[in-house]
Amino acid sequence: MTLIRPEMYRYHNGGRKDALPFADEEYHDRLAGLRDIMEMHSLDAVVLTSMHNIAYYSGFLYCSFGRPYACVVTKDKCVTISAGIDAGQPWRRSIEDNITYTDWKRDNYWRAVASVTGEGKAIGCEADHLTMERAEKLNAFLKPKRGMDIAPATMEQRMRKSAAEIVMIKHGANVADVGGYAIREAIREGATELEVSIAGRDAMEREIAKRFPDAEYRDTWVWFQSGLNTDGAHNPVTNRKLQRGDILSLNCFPMISGYYTALERTLFVGECDPASLKIWEANVAAHEYGMSLLKPGVSCAEVTLKINEFFAERDMLQYRTFGYGHSFGVLSHYYGREAGLELREDIDTVLEPGMVISMEPMLTIANDQPGAGGYREHDILVITEDGNENITGYPYGPGFNIVG
Repeated sequence: MTLIRPEMYRYHNGGRKDALPFADEEYHDRLAGLRDIMEMHSLDAVVLTSMHNIAYYSGFLYCSFGRPYACVVTKDKCVTISAGIDAGQPWRRSIEDNITYTDWKRDNYWRAVASVTGEGKAIGCEADHLTMERAEKLNAFLKPKRGMDIAPATMEQRMRKSAAEIVMIKHGANVADVGGYAIREAIREGATELEVSIAGRDAMEREIAKRFPDAEYRDTWVWFQSGLNTDGAHNPVTNRKLQRGDILSLNCFPMISGYYTALERTLFVGECDPASLKIWEANVAAHEYGMSLLKPGVSCAEVTLKINEFFAERDMLQYRTFGYGHSFGVLSHYYGREAGLELREDIDTVLEPGMVISMEPMLTIANDQPGAGGYREHDILVITEDGNENITGYPYGPGFNIVG
């Protein structure tokens, strides 16, 4: 007996959808916005392949493990394409339809995508996400009459948050504060970076579960660095033991259904020497000045140049290591950055109400200099009609953060 093995199938296991991060109307509004983009550019279908865009438009946040995924949007369909290893979970977590492709035969993924788009259509895709190999496969299987990079337009849409997204981001900021306080309680001489990190992560995951009992739980993490390890913003956690007088960098990152928020603070163990205190207070002053600049009508570049001037006047600009802030939404440390809303000299985006952005100046002093280490404060701000709303609650500065 020969078993007929299909190229694809629909496996709607369980018979009902799981609760998505947002109401159905939120996803329908997002899809309507995407279809406006499609109509503007005369596109028949869009093939989304990134984690952030698939999650943003369908609710499904995939786990790749080397396999390709997609969300195909046409004028009347929204279909996620997932691998058989996930069974019915992608359908349960998608706003509309789902097709499972099998691995019995190479390129069944592309056959599944083509079953929704058809051949010879005008296709939008994410050029910043497709590898050269997958771009060639797209052309071979879909045979588009015309292609367009849809990534910049989708990023523009994601940069402008809905009211529901802002509520989600505020929850995330609150959870980050919970992690910050748990970390502060765990700091003591002899504790390791790893032990302190675990305390913050566990506190945040429990808080997320309390606030969102129907969510998926993954990807929440903490980077807690000490001494020399504070010189980079994204340095990994080590097993180094904390010593009195150490500079510390607290970094809490709660992830709620793909939505990223952050709390980042400079701390010291027990005491802070005068050279370090001078640099820390200057960075705090830049942080406060930068937050005062975030309001509608000002460009990212303008904000950046003003903070540059602030540091230059204090002969500290040479210690700056990266831009002063970035957007929030569906993103993580391995997907989804909204590069059009970053506080850098080369970004001319003008701030608008509904945008969400951080202020996070950082100065890094070399290990052989007085005050050595990395200093960074980080608050999340929602741009309002006449200014901003700071949604970060954990205190910054020496008055609260010399601990242990």
